[in-house]
Amino acid sequence: MNSIDAKLLSKMFLGGAKCLEAKKEWINELNVFPVPDGDTGTNMTMTIMSAAKEVTALENTNDINMESLCKAISSGSLRGARGNSGVILSQLLRGLTKSVKTLEVITVNDFADAFEKAVETAYKAVMKPKEGTILTVAKGASDKARELANNGETDIETFIKEVIAYSEEVLAKTPDMLPVLKQAGVVDSGGQGLVEVFHGAYDAFLGKEIDLSSFSGGQAATPATSEMKVEEEIKFGYCTEFIIMLDKVFNVKHEMDFKAFLESIGDSIVLVADDEIVKVHVHTNDPGLAIQRALKYGALSNMKIDNMRLEHQEKLFKEAQKANEVKEEVKPEVPVELKDYGFISVSAGDGLSGIFKELGVDEIIEGGQTMNPSTEDMVNACNNVNAKTIFILPNNKNIIMAANQAQYLVEDKEVVVIPTKTIPQGITALINFNPEVDKETNTEIMTDSLSMVKTGQVTYAVRDTKIDDKDIKEGDFMGIGDRGLLSVDSDMAKATKDMVEELIMSDEPSELVTIYYGSDVSEETASEIVDFVNEKFPSVEADLQYGGQPIYYYIISAE
Repeated sequence: MNSIDAKLLSKMFLGGAKCLEAKKEWINELNVFPVPDGDTGTNMTMTIMSAAKEVTALENTNDINMESLCKAISSGSLRGARGNSGVILSQLLRGLTKSVKTLEVITVNDFADAFEKAVETAYKAVMKPKEGTILTVAKGASDKARELANNGETDIETFIKEVIAYSEEVLAKTPDMLPVLKQAGVVDSGGQGLVEVFHGAYDAFLGKEIDLSSFSGGQAATPATSEMKVEEEIKFGYCTEFIIMLDKVFNVKHEMDFKAFLESIGDSIVLVADDEIVKVHVHTNDPGLAIQRALKYGALSNMKIDNMRLEHQEKLFKEAQKANEVKEEVKPEVPVELKDYGFISVSAGDGLSGIFKELGVDEIIEGGQTMNPSTEDMVNACNNVNAKTIFILPNNKNIIMAANQAQYLVEDKEVVVIPTKTIPQGITALINFNPEVDKETNTEIMTDSLSMVKTGQVTYAVRDTKIDDKDIKEGDFMGIGDRGLLSVDSDMAKATKDMVEELIMSDEPSELVTIYYGSDVSEETASEIVDFVNEKFPSVEADLQYGGQPIYYYIISAE
């Protein structure tokens, strides 16, 4: 075969998406830091699935052509992009589709051109491209595609097979390009995800059947979400469902403990366990807590979170709209006067979200390291804020690129992304905002303030590894700072204290330490860290705040 048409390209894209989805948990485990919330596979999967659903809808119309297919892939992946790896994948797809959208069929030479455009687009989207990543694997695929085309290769099957083989060679070399990968004993997770997309596309090209059920737009609502209570009676707003694929012992005691925990954060609990999986359903105001606890027992699948309050409001709106159809006229909407400035912040944990609200944030996007919000989440949040200029605080380095993409999709308001990489940086930026000065001055002031705060976070290791010459065992507690690993110990208090000492003494000695304790830490336990700071560093002021964040026992800032 010397060319492919839109219908076959569509099958290949869906095959790539399906293969990535099947391997996402394995890809998550390739993260350098062995934290329980590795998310590269999840981010890339949710990005490509957003596009896959649009492609599937297009296929169902039986009216597919190259232009409509490319639009569905580009638009769907752009809006669904999550995390750095997801954004880069969306840019690769955007460049590739831009190159082929006007063609009737695609030849080897067209593919070579498209690969080059994809790589060019993705590299432009990254401020400081780093080799040994998904970008390197994509460039390797592009170089091989051009070599094959220049050598006169015309058979598509041979072309794809050799491009994949070379991509795997490049992927295997990523640990030699990034020492942190070599020390951790893994290849680049984003690069691995891209190779899985290639494998799935090749399988579809060869005629392998693809199960399209996961691309159809989600599962049917359960009775718990469809038989809606009146809004005032919805005590717990998020209907949360998932399956735990057990990789640890889950006996009767574990089941009782987990059920008791769910009862402490919600109601309408259903928990069914067998030897390999646990099916969980709970209504809660903080789905992250349920997810974080579940991750202790294994990987998660079939996750679904529905906002029941929002669904109820939409139901009421539709009912009111239907009732108003009998009226002869509709009163025009009164325009809302926009304020000068608005704020959007990403946050996980009711305590941290409350702090951001107190500091003037208009819209909180639930998420963070556990679940990176998508570009579309950012756009929707901007649409909800009635302000001329909106500042977005991503508060995570893996969310900044998605926030940057949102700037170009919001047309009626000016959007400014302050590149906050941690929760403490977001809080510092807000504290330094001055409503009396203009947007440019505030952007400079808030951005400059980020260098004033050092951040450390304490979590646990999910596998054995070695980082920065520190041996890490599964279950150890790790203190992770802005520049890498600060402490490791089997005792959480010791790991936390060692990390705090590193934070205070690194660079310029600090004067203020703020300790945000998470959902799995009591105030009494957290107070021991405050006592440690007071005793060891009498000149440093220590402040204790409830954060309520999942996964990370402590988030600590030093200024």
